[in-house]
Amino acid sequence: MSLTATARSLPGQLRNEIVIDGRFRIETDEPVRLGGEDTAPAPHELLVAALASCVSTTLVMYARTKGWDLGEVVATVDYDPSATPRRCAIAVTTGRPLSEAQVARLEKVAASCPVRRSIEAGLAFSERIDAPAAHEAA
Repeated sequence: MSLTATARSLPGQLRNEIVIDGRFRIETDEPVRLGGEDTAPAPHELLVAALASCVSTTLVMYARTKGWDLGEVVATVDYDPSATPRRCAIAVTTGRPLSEAQVARLEKVAASCPVRRSIEAGLAFSERIDAPAAHEAA
């Protein structure tokens, strides 16, 4: 299964409109200190948001299969982009009490969310730039 995200920059701005698989639209921008308008999350902030959302969703999906009522699930990711390697601290809070066995199992489930597995496994990149040919002055 392939997933495609297409970002289109708005001319003269650091804002982008992103379309994900032709179905969902989101925007990114940069902070004012970097020349943006701070109207939307910066691209690297979406990585942290995706991880937090994935952990929460994965836990809720697993709990459903077990019939566990977790109540509200809040996953918070604290990301340190200056550390080498980069560091993410993930904290999860549930709205309902859980047994020690449930907590232990949910810790393993949280560690298996697809976004985290993708990051841990590493990604291979390739780049290609297509541009119209420049016409040289005669």
